[in-house]
Amino acid sequence: MKIRIIAIYAFVIVASVAMIVFFKKVADRVPETPVASNVGREEVDTYFPITADLEMTRQDGESVKLSDLKGKVTVLAQFFAVCPKCAVRNGGDLLELYKTFGDDEDFQLLCISVDPETDGVEELAAYAETLGADASNWWFARTGDQAEVHRFLEEELKFFRIAERTDPIDIASNGRYAHDLDLLLVDRDLNVVDKYPLADAASEEGRKLDPTRYDREKHELYERIRKELGDE
Repeated sequence: MKIRIIAIYAFVIVASVAMIVFFKKVADRVPETPVASNVGREEVDTYFPITADLEMTRQDGESVKLSDLKGKVTVLAQFFAVCPKCAVRNGGDLLELYKTFGDDEDFQLLCISVDPETDGVEELAAYAETLGADASNWWFARTGDQAEVHRFLEEELKFFRIAERTDPIDIASNGRYAHDLDLLLVDRDLNVVDKYPLADAASEEGRKLDPTRYDREKHELYERIRKELGDE
């Protein structure tokens, strides 16, 4: 049984890397401006402020803090390196954002690991290298304490609760943690201005419920980023 579980884990890791490479190729062929309808949500100026700081280590081993991103327009997501859902459901969207806005020195992507016990600097660096992420404007980051980062993500950033799976087969298929796949948009003053459920909207169930929601959500995210960067 133990050998079988190890083999399943190895397969998941290889499959995740393959999916990341696939989405990287797909993102390279995606046009800069997303297709969308004219229907949008009611915009608010500020969703909520981030009042606490978080110390992290990014993929190049540098110690950083969330407050270091003040003055940047940041898209923030949760992930962990062997999570197949992160690669499949968020990989393409994050790569497209990086392709579209990555040349702007005021734009930042930040992916925070929910599994720092497994995601060391080497794992973060390998993940970032696969995606072609430069440590200067796309951070893959971990904290030294798992309970601390879970509390911060749930209480400070208002992500949904992170749940640890216990069944070995379920873990091998879906990853150790069930976590929120939404993207947060953070303005230059470290206010979360909105939350975008692109992964859910793009899922098979999401498209059945509302075939146009994904395009609307993505359009609104891109337009709000441009507004925060002053490109409008």
